[in-house]
Amino acid sequence: MSKPPLPPEAVELLRRPNPCVMAALRSDGIPVSTPTRYLWDNGRALISLDEGRIRLRHLRRDPRVTLTVLDGEDWYTHVTLIGRVVETYEDEGLADIDRIATLPQPRLRSAGGMPPPASPTRTGSAPASARGSRPSAGTAGAR
Repeated sequence: MSKPPLPPEAVELLRRPNPCVMAALRSDGIPVSTPTRYLWDNGRALISLDEGRIRLRHLRRDPRVTLTVLDGEDWYTHVTLIGRVVETYEDEGLADIDRIATLPQPRLRSAGGMPPPASPTRTGSAPASARGSRPSAGTAGAR
């Protein structure tokens, strides 16, 4: 397992708009994971969470989180960040969610090389930064 600083090839993968999955801990200690979008920003993953999201409550109660970023072309290639949410804040003017929302959509391929179904199911949760609509924002850094 790498420790910061991350290897250059890991940073390069994190800089691209790849699909990712965030995992947090429920109050009963059971992990819960969900796909999300992120922005790699100055060595931290920034995510946006609406104030009403349960995953934001999970992260406020227990800031431990993982974020697994999958290479959109080869899901066997991935980077998993293990750390803690280091900051949450109101996303005044929705500036940070706009930064995330305007990233190109990741090009998704299944592990077998076939395109995913036209209507993928969605769930959600995210580590690293946390922001919300009345966004609350946060950043997570691997420690």
